Amino acid sequence: MGGYGSGRPASKRKADGCRTLDVNRLNREGCLRPGWQGHWQWSRDGKQVASIGCKATETSFVLSYRIQLNGDDWEPITQPIPITRIDCHYGNQRPYFRCPGVMNGRHCGRRVGKLFLGGKYFLCRHCYNVAYTSQSEPRYDRALRRANKTRMALGGEPGTAHWIAPKPKGMWHRTYQRKCWEIEHYEYQADLRFLSKFAHLLNKSEREMFFN
Repeated sequence: MGGYGSGRPASKRKADGCRTLDVNRLNREGCLRPGWQGHWQWSRDGKQVASIGCKATETSFVLSYRIQLNGDDWEPITQPIPITRIDCHYGNQRPYFRCPGVMNGRHCGRRVGKLFLGGKYFLCRHCYNVAYTSQSEPRYDRALRRANKTRMALGGEPGTAHWIAPKPKGMWHRTYQRKCWEIEHYEYQADLRFLSKFAHLLNKSEREMFFN
């Protein structure tokens, strides 16, 4: 049974390699206002690499573009993407895409913030089996990345070889203490996960020292 993205890719592709549409960014730029019409562009190193036509209605965001797959002729595509809006606690509304994908005869309809051009159409990452780069990282690398992100947010340098930066001016002392605890926690978790992965290379006394 056909539809947007019928079938399922056999292997995961990386999100970094796909063009994306971010509903929050489109909303900030005013592109979701009913009646808006224009173009959305992608750039690399300050140069435009792709562009599509778009227009917004009350209930959908309609894409118009051309695509060439596997050396075939260029094919014009018009793809309406349903938009749903959810009330927020502070009195505004937050928009979401409703994925129009049809995979193995089943309509997707997931409420998502991003769509990916992983084939002919813009669909959610589940339909295209798209993975973020961080999902393929070893668990210890993921923990270190979180620790380094917090280190740099405090104005310091990444890596356990550096001291944690002093409390930034204006930051609550309890907030600074919590961030320091997070850094130490994730670095400790990274050490444990790294050692666990290579525990088979340790002798009995070394395993007892690190894990008991």
